[in-house]
Amino acid sequence: MIVVQKYGGTSVADTARIWRVAGRIADAKRSGRDVVAVVSAMGKTTDQLLAQAKQVSPIPPARELDMLLTAGERISMALLAMAIHELGYTALSLTGSQAGIITDATHGKARILDITPGRITAGLGAGHVVIVAGFQGVCRDSKEVTTLGRGGSDTTAVALAAALGARTCEIYTDVDGVYTADPRICPSARKLTWMSHEEMLELAACGATVLQVRSVEYARNHGVAIHVRSSFTPAEGTWIVERGDAMEQAIITAVAHDVSEGKLVIRRVPDKPGIAARIFTTLADAHINIDMIVQNVAEDGMTDISCTLPLEDGPKAVQLMEAIAREICAEAVLFDEDIGKVSLVGAGMKTHPGVAAAMFSALSEVGVNIEMISTSTIRLSVIVRASDVATAVRAVHQRFGLDQESAEVER
Repeated sequence: MIVVQKYGGTSVADTARIWRVAGRIADAKRSGRDVVAVVSAMGKTTDQLLAQAKQVSPIPPARELDMLLTAGERISMALLAMAIHELGYTALSLTGSQAGIITDATHGKARILDITPGRITAGLGAGHVVIVAGFQGVCRDSKEVTTLGRGGSDTTAVALAAALGARTCEIYTDVDGVYTADPRICPSARKLTWMSHEEMLELAACGATVLQVRSVEYARNHGVAIHVRSSFTPAEGTWIVERGDAMEQAIITAVAHDVSEGKLVIRRVPDKPGIAARIFTTLADAHINIDMIVQNVAEDGMTDISCTLPLEDGPKAVQLMEAIAREICAEAVLFDEDIGKVSLVGAGMKTHPGVAAAMFSALSEVGVNIEMISTSTIRLSVIVRASDVATAVRAVHQRFGLDQESAEVER
């Protein structure tokens, strides 16, 4: 039986932790399983490499930045292979390209197009533990090295699990599972035993950093169960699975928050057909992901268009929109970095009225103002001031009783 395990940066942060991971892999191998381990860069290596790149070039060429950043995973994979050899097992370390991870050409945010795992299966057939560098691949057309974006090792691991026919992908990290809120700001948060792919997808998209969004999408689309657990304890973590009809579904699963986005506002835009398409096509062509969008009611033939997007893309988005604003005679382009998103997620909310009213009431009672609102069938998100995020999370978590085993709506 093949098992795919992923170890994050904190799990391989130093040689002592690499030895711990090697021991866990050896235990799995000893139990008769074929192991494929995906590793991130050690500790803060990626951040350090990024900082060094910025010291050399304020805006590094995307190709060269990918070449630099992929070095971090190559270091950790080789050290882990050496440790496994010392424990009496053979190991084969492979870069993303050697492992057959084929991507598109978007440097820094590449998407996996295909996996040709011939070298992995050959390594497993020869009795090796196969260790794959996460976060990276190779472009199908140009053969250039690419990276998958922050958290991309999660996607590497899930994609390999799907390609190799492994029904479960174990994600080892520095937390012991997925919680009903971030325990650092909400001490009463409770670890979840299981949740659906859809719920985890919404949580990841709303700021829960335990998994990359695309890894959950891949798992849902290919029927891969994910087990999020700690690399420091043997305890069971949180299972993310396809939701069966027999599973009891809570109304609300968790509260997520995100302070990594800013709000882009284009003031006094002509309210004409094609203007919104022009704005968002330009942002899409620049590979800027948009989250929430609000267009005000037009007055005197003019309107405001607001959207949220990653802080790191703010300067580029403002530059692009200022050029468009001059062409369409919009009044101004503003970018607000001082915002946060608080989201309520639960597959049960779509059949229960009163969820929005309860959330808004909870925020009102603690003096938190709502600036934007967005919904899906299993998610309700609001934009608030960044300074109000922690207060908002605790208030909503308490209102929906998420510190208890069964979350209900208080009316």
